[in-house]
Amino acid sequence: MNIHPRPFDHPDAVELNDQVQLEYAERYGDEGDVTPLDPSMFEPPHGLYLLAYDAQDRPVATGGWRTQDRNDEGYSDGDAELKRMFVIPEGRGNGLARRILAALEADARAAGRVRMVLETGDKQPEAIALYESSGYAPCEKFGHYRMYESSRCFAKPLR
Repeated sequence: MNIHPRPFDHPDAVELNDQVQLEYAERYGDEGDVTPLDPSMFEPPHGLYLLAYDAQDRPVATGGWRTQDRNDEGYSDGDAELKRMFVIPEGRGNGLARRILAALEADARAAGRVRMVLETGDKQPEAIALYESSGYAPCEKFGHYRMYESSRCFAKPLR
């Protein structure tokens, strides 16, 4: 597998984002994640978006981080927020999400961010298991879904 930085609006990123939105909609019975995102949020040094490709150069996984600082949605100064972590079903179980996560953490740390935060949901036990096994701990809720009962927020110090 090869992991490359790509813009959030790259055609391969759009394709995988469409797939993850369908999965969210199926799991939660809604329209998917409606958190407002813009491609500029993932531009270095204020963020990064990664795509992983298989040996046939097909996009199989994605993930990104964006800068967050203290605001009315519950973020803290120095936060890096993880977004759109996704591995296509055929690519799961190969450690790809863990590799992307490590690369994103390293990049956010190098950019001076002090804490990686993420929001997931109670119907994504695989994601929760990945984050907990990677050193993330539950934290105070933040972000677009902070008022939702199904929302689960996690954080990990980057320093």
